[in-house]
Amino acid sequence: MVVGGCGHVGLPLAIALADKGFDVKALDIDESKIEFVNEGRMPFLETGAEDKLKNVLKMGNFKATSSRNCIEVAEFIVAIIGTPVDEHLNPDPESIIRVLNEIKGHLRKNQLLILRSTVFPGVTKRVEDWLESNVPGMTVTFCPERIAEGKAMEELYSLPQIIGARDEASAKWATQLFGKLTNSIIVTTPEEAELAKLFTNVWRYIKFAAVNQFFMMANDYGVDFEKVRKAVSQDYPRAADMPSAGFSAGPCLFKDTMQLAAFSNNTFALGHSSMLVNEGLPLYVVQKIELKFELKNLTVGILGMSFKPEVDDKRSSLSYKLRRILQFKAKDVICTDPYVVDAKLDNLENVLSKSDLIIIGTPHTEYKNINFKQPVIDIWNVTGKGVLI
Repeated sequence: MVVGGCGHVGLPLAIALADKGFDVKALDIDESKIEFVNEGRMPFLETGAEDKLKNVLKMGNFKATSSRNCIEVAEFIVAIIGTPVDEHLNPDPESIIRVLNEIKGHLRKNQLLILRSTVFPGVTKRVEDWLESNVPGMTVTFCPERIAEGKAMEELYSLPQIIGARDEASAKWATQLFGKLTNSIIVTTPEEAELAKLFTNVWRYIKFAAVNQFFMMANDYGVDFEKVRKAVSQDYPRAADMPSAGFSAGPCLFKDTMQLAAFSNNTFALGHSSMLVNEGLPLYVVQKIELKFELKNLTVGILGMSFKPEVDDKRSSLSYKLRRILQFKAKDVICTDPYVVDAKLDNLENVLSKSDLIIIGTPHTEYKNINFKQPVIDIWNVTGKGVLI
């Protein structure tokens, strides 16, 4: 049983487990998503998931539901309940405990609770203590989600699964579930697993900040950073993993960096610096555009509003921050995206015909071969013409 089972993390996992023969219930509070899923339709883009969803529905071992009664008969309860960050960038480590208090009457001994979403370090121990007082005989492990959005139905089967367990028996129990997805299991303590998940996301965020800072340095010097990056990384293993510049966003990287900063008593200078670089990139881009163009006289088109290419997820996308800045600076701003559902977006043809200047916000593949008639700001190098502004 998967709590939060119709979301970006829970639904692919629920489908994959049902595909491996488990009887799975996807518990969610969103009735519209539940109806959608039970009709065999994915409520978001996830390559290969809809075919598998239809198959497990046909097999009869999968169902989405809002009824908490399914918790009572489950052996495994996978909780997709993360640690949110509030408006002051402080994590809320009690979010999981609040949910457990809500469903306490449905929990029982001899069940395994698996925490799947990123949690603040120490939350698994907090849950252990809560279970000892409220549901004696129930066990908890932390088994972090590791997939990249859009690749879940591939990576759930190919990536190693980390199992953060307090003892050998708990680790074996969780392996009964995740061992059906992959033969590669890594057993750690809960605390090691909590930090492994946070370190993974924050490491990516720091790498993106480094290259974005490099991009700004090169650009201020009048040098195309992409040409420098290619010179550095081509046939040179020690720099082969240097990513390109771009708007680094999404629902996890920034949030988890702020969680780690809070965990370190706000002494995580590298994390805070990364946030300033990545979150400041849209402002930098607009500032540089202003030096070349009379923005107040221009209609600017933004191509791509999702937080990464080829998905429909706009959560924390910096394209929206870019739009807000330009709405203050430019004559008009119009935006488009082939995947995002948003009534405020226009179609690609209209954006291209009405815009005096184009900014590529998300590097969707379909933008690669457009014959632009106006200047293009392309820090991703989608068009292959460089990233110099």
